[in-house]
Amino acid sequence: MVTCMDVKNLNLDGMELVAGESGLSRIVSWVYLVQTRPYEEHMNQGNFALIVVDYVRFDFKEVKRSLEELNDLGISGLAISVIDDKEKIPKSIIKKADELSLPLFYIRWKGASFVDISQSIGNLILETNIMNKRTGDYLYNLLFGYDVNDRYVRKISHQFGIDFSKPYRVGIIAVDRTYGINLEQDEHIYEYYSDCLNREVMKMKGRPMFMKFLNKFVLLFEAKENKETEHELEKMLRKLDESDMFKGVIHSTCILGTPYKDPSKYGQSYQEAKSLIPKKDLLPNPSGKKVLSSSQMGIYKYLFRGNDQREILAYCNNKLNKLEEYDHANGTFLQETLLAYYMNGFNSARTAEELFIHRNSLIYRLKKIEELLEMEMNDYMEYLDLLNCILVKRLMFI
Repeated sequence: MVTCMDVKNLNLDGMELVAGESGLSRIVSWVYLVQTRPYEEHMNQGNFALIVVDYVRFDFKEVKRSLEELNDLGISGLAISVIDDKEKIPKSIIKKADELSLPLFYIRWKGASFVDISQSIGNLILETNIMNKRTGDYLYNLLFGYDVNDRYVRKISHQFGIDFSKPYRVGIIAVDRTYGINLEQDEHIYEYYSDCLNREVMKMKGRPMFMKFLNKFVLLFEAKENKETEHELEKMLRKLDESDMFKGVIHSTCILGTPYKDPSKYGQSYQEAKSLIPKKDLLPNPSGKKVLSSSQMGIYKYLFRGNDQREILAYCNNKLNKLEEYDHANGTFLQETLLAYYMNGFNSARTAEELFIHRNSLIYRLKKIEELLEMEMNDYMEYLDLLNCILVKRLMFI
């Protein structure tokens, strides 16, 4: 992961930062020469943009307009060169870059060429990717290696400062994506999210080991009693998902496996977290937590260990039979209503809003449930039993 600060620290001859210092933490995914509109067809989040003021395609009036458009597209930084160094960058452009916290560089016409700059930044990105790959390879071997011996553990400990006398746990960040009509753009957004996630993980106090594996992101970190890292993960994922660039497009959840002291069991922690991913959206989560643990499955975790489940299934079927038959015959959603009512803290107004129905319709459904099951909704033990049966059946058949 490379930022504009890393670009600045290259100290390239003839290139200097003139504005937007507060935005130097922006991630640079690649370098792109800006030439033609519409920019959204070829510029992506994280691109480091280069513009030549040639007074034909670009004068400074056009540069200022482009600066604002490119910033809206999420570029990381902008470098401007003026043919024959005819004039300096106007103060209005410098002021605008500062307002946007967009790093703005000036490149002397007889200084470094755009080719040199592109190669230097490109090489830096490739070198950083190689370093990230090395970390990923170590973590991969630690989780899935056939021979995690003492020598290998010592090597990992020396390289990454891990204290294997303490328990560590695996977290898997599963990403749910909303796709638009431009699949290529969707992929660029996802890759940029990956870079942002990598940056945020590197800033964490616990400095977890981190890798991208298939379509998931995997972490290994020390499991402290105060759950400091878990709380940090919760804040970090919420901040990313609610940012303007990802809101409504990407939704992530971190699933945690059990902590273990023995490094040979880290793979087991990974498998525990992985097994929960398909079930994460079915577990009650009224507060919308971003970090979930296998321990939060409570009684449900005993249903997935290969034991005979016929007796449990028969009990659930008997308990839910009347609701299922009524829903099937009438096209209603009484089971979903039960779950939603619970998830919204038995608040009828919030439940009706979530289900997109009138409050009177919700009350009618609840009364219908009481009538079919010959129970009262304020019998919370009976209500809990119904919820358990619904969730157990859904979790069993994933």
